[in-house]
Amino acid sequence: MKLHDRWRAWRNGLIGSPAFQRWAARFPLTLPVARRRAAALFDVTAGFVYSQIAHACVTSGLLGRLAEGPMTVEAVQAAVELDRDGALRLLRAAVALKLAEPTGQDRWALGVEGASLLGAPGVAAMIRHHALLYADLADPIALLRRGGGGGALAAYWTYAEGGPPDAAEAEAYSRLMSDSQAMVAAQVLDAWSIARHRRLLDVGGGEGTFLRAVAARAPGVERMLFDLPAVAERARARFGAEGLALQATGGDVFQDALPTGADVVSLIRVLHDHDDGPALAILKAAQAALPPGGTLLIGEPMAQERGAERVGDAYFGMYLLAMGSGRPRPAREIIAMCREAGFFSARRVRTAMPVIASVIVARN
Repeated sequence: MKLHDRWRAWRNGLIGSPAFQRWAARFPLTLPVARRRAAALFDVTAGFVYSQIAHACVTSGLLGRLAEGPMTVEAVQAAVELDRDGALRLLRAAVALKLAEPTGQDRWALGVEGASLLGAPGVAAMIRHHALLYADLADPIALLRRGGGGGALAAYWTYAEGGPPDAAEAEAYSRLMSDSQAMVAAQVLDAWSIARHRRLLDVGGGEGTFLRAVAARAPGVERMLFDLPAVAERARARFGAEGLALQATGGDVFQDALPTGADVVSLIRVLHDHDDGPALAILKAAQAALPPGGTLLIGEPMAQERGAERVGDAYFGMYLLAMGSGRPRPAREIIAMCREAGFFSARRVRTAMPVIASVIVARN
């Protein structure tokens, strides 16, 4: 056994010892560490309950009502259609998660985490959407054994299992992507100055959330979008209604050539939705569409990111498995894929919040 293996075995044996745990909980210097570890272990155990409390607070409209001002229990009862005991139990659970907070006798207000949640509409949208993921994760071992897909989430993301979306399906997931992409767009555009480019082609751009963020940051950059026909049509209509110019092209990236003329192509939360073969095909299509010296901009949550492991390796590891397509990749793998696709160079550009997105820039 190697030295670090022996050390790990000793460490784990010590931490798992009931006698050591009792001692650590009594010794003043180790007591704070013991409490943090106990709380962290309980959070892992009870995480599903926490997420369901957040789901109840969002879907019932409780947080939105608290944002309007403090409420009594009776007012909460009427707003969320619960009896007094149910309303009080929900409020106390929300307070424990800092989604709400008590203020005076029988008055309840929005908490700091509740305010943060409401300030990021994409988070609330994902909380509502997670009902599908939780259904698939009711038996995670079964999901792992069947290799992913085949459940509620795969049925929602129709294209993940090879089916073209109809108009209703395109509307549903285009709205979700639009709601949840604003935070990613901000991280990407904070990390990379898009104003240095002349024309941007956003591949898999949905309803154009990233391109609208580009328009706000750099209105002089011309905007192009490529997505499935039903999705591109929605983007075209939305931009027209907002008085923004957009060249939107509908097609299938695996069958149709991407439009040319852009000096930068963006893939925002696209690669991790696809298995390795299709992901490489997308990169090759982007490389073919760019001129010599053109830029590829990739932004998405990535695996093995320090401080963001729970997002890349745990959350997206299971989410994409349930979806039936794709996997989170570490930056080094994406860089290697870019070079395999024909790009001259590729490098990561650090973002302020890798828990939301990391960025890789490749040159043609």
